[in-house]
Amino acid sequence: MNRESLQLELEKKENNGERIADAILKKPNLTPGVITGISSSSPTVRFKCAKILRLISEARPEVLYPYFDFFENLLNNENNIIKWNATDVIANLATVDSENKFNRIVTRYYGLLNEGSLITAAHVVENSGKIARAKPNLRGRIAAEILKVTEIPLPTAECRNIIAGKAITAFSRYPELVTDKKIAISFVTCQLNSARSATRKKAETFLRGLV
Repeated sequence: MNRESLQLELEKKENNGERIADAILKKPNLTPGVITGISSSSPTVRFKCAKILRLISEARPEVLYPYFDFFENLLNNENNIIKWNATDVIANLATVDSENKFNRIVTRYYGLLNEGSLITAAHVVENSGKIARAKPNLRGRIAAEILKVTEIPLPTAECRNIIAGKAITAFSRYPELVTDKKIAISFVTCQLNSARSATRKKAETFLRGLV
């Protein structure tokens, strides 16, 4: 694949994102073509590029690390799909963050929790364990943000129940997030009375695992 064929592949209305990502992992010098594609006038190209970049960040985050500032700017993108993918990419880049760039944007990143979107908040919460594992010095700050998710602005009470369940899942998968066991247990215990059965079950499972 070269730059010309990359553009043709991006413009195809087919689900070829994974194939393109694999090709770029073999030829990282093609990465700028996908970066540029995020600004394309074509929704097909924009969203395909967002997916490709996320896939690359999962497989080899070091390939995209030089573009960290680019993804930071995408957190302000008016299109939610672009923003959600950028949220995921940045979490992956945090795992190779030799220059501590994430430390500089931690307030901006967790400010996404207050935008009133369940899906945006879910991306932040689900990524937090990965970030905490990579950033020991930020674990306390990250845990504190996650523990406030039942208070963030969301459309409905059910949305808060859902995000609370995602927070419990994050605590379960990433023990690094439990920086204060007593406070974490208190948070999870409160969810035993959640109106959402799935969240109640997650709370019960989490607490059983502490016995």
